[in-house]
Amino acid sequence: MGWRWRPLECREVKQILKNLGFEPRPRKGTSHEQWVKYSEKVLHKVTVDCPKAPFGPDLIKSMASQAGVSKREFYRALNKKKKKTVGLNKG
Repeated sequence: MGWRWRPLECREVKQILKNLGFEPRPRKGTSHEQWVKYSEKVLHKVTVDCPKAPFGPDLIKSMASQAGVSKREFYRALNKKKKKTVGLNKG
C-alpha cells in the first residue's frame, strides 16, 4: 500500500467531498452523513459514517464510486482547492 492509498480520517473525507463540489444533507438522527452533488442530470450521494474512521481501502473505494470518481481522483481532491465563486459582497 503506497502513500497515496493511506487510510483517511473523517475530516479528510469531508474536505475531499467539499473540494469535489458536494454539500452535506441535514442529518436525521443517525451517525451517517449524506453528501450530495448533482452533475450531468445525475445525483451523486456519498454516505460517510465518521465513527468508522479511519477509513480503509474498501470504504474509500466505495465512497469514490458513490461520488462518481476514481480512487485516484478522490485522493487527489484532498489537495485540490475548491474553486471560489465570484459574487456580491454581503455587508
